[in-house]
Amino acid sequence: MVQLSSEGQNIVSDLAGRHGFSQDAVTHMLVAVNNGGGTQAQFDHWEFGGMGQWSMGGMIMIGDMFNNMLKGRVDALCNDLSNSLRNATVFQPMGSSQSQSQGGYQTTAFGNSSLFVQEPGQSWPQELGQPSSQGAQNDMRYAFFPSTRRLAVKIGGRTTIYDAGDHQIGGFGQQQSGSSTDGLTFSSQFGTYRPSDLPVISVDGVAPQQSQPAPQPTYDPQPEPMPEMAQQPNPTPEPVQAMQQASAEGNIIDQIERLGALRDRGILTDEEFTSKKSELLSRL
Repeated sequence: MVQLSSEGQNIVSDLAGRHGFSQDAVTHMLVAVNNGGGTQAQFDHWEFGGMGQWSMGGMIMIGDMFNNMLKGRVDALCNDLSNSLRNATVFQPMGSSQSQSQGGYQTTAFGNSSLFVQEPGQSWPQELGQPSSQGAQNDMRYAFFPSTRRLAVKIGGRTTIYDAGDHQIGGFGQQQSGSSTDGLTFSSQFGTYRPSDLPVISVDGVAPQQSQPAPQPTYDPQPEPMPEMAQQPNPTPEPVQAMQQASAEGNIIDQIERLGALRDRGILTDEEFTSKKSELLSRL
């Protein structure tokens, strides 16, 4: 188990009192920030809303995703811990622990925390742009690229690119075990989803194969001409057309109601709601 130095114990005690968290919670977050190279962290503690992620510069996700006050407190604590790691020796040397140097910080395996940094020597395709949020665990890496609206997931050397569409991905969640995308989720303004919910653009740079139509017979005898009445197109009965139109209108109204709920919860601004509402109404 990691051991705090006397200076580290004083820092934990001071920050626990300043931010209103227990010393156990602060110690947990200290190790998580340390494991993230001082600029990122993955954590799982009930005082922080359960599982979450933090990245210096504003990206933070917690289990209690709509508790903005708790988000602000966790972000402030992580920033103070990052400064402490940069300016103080908070851990005692441990010859038996596995550790590695990353960007001037020493990372040490501890509890449920896991590395949340990009693996050295590996990069994403340049055409994707710069990622706004990313993570790594076991042999899986993942990143969201807002400029191209792409989500990239790499497992065991195989990279799959997904079309993120209108999702603005702010963070990821991953089960502690397993290397399948079934255990990976992401959060956007629309809720929580899995990569499998998105269209696949390519796998290792190759677009997925499209389903081929069934082969047609080489010989198709022409039937006898039908009477003129039978040759005319068979229009969709008016009651069926009315039902289809009503279903489409109901679907659009449901989408507008869901957008209104997102606006009421503060996820969408009034301008974003009005713009999307106008786009949906134009389809009627």
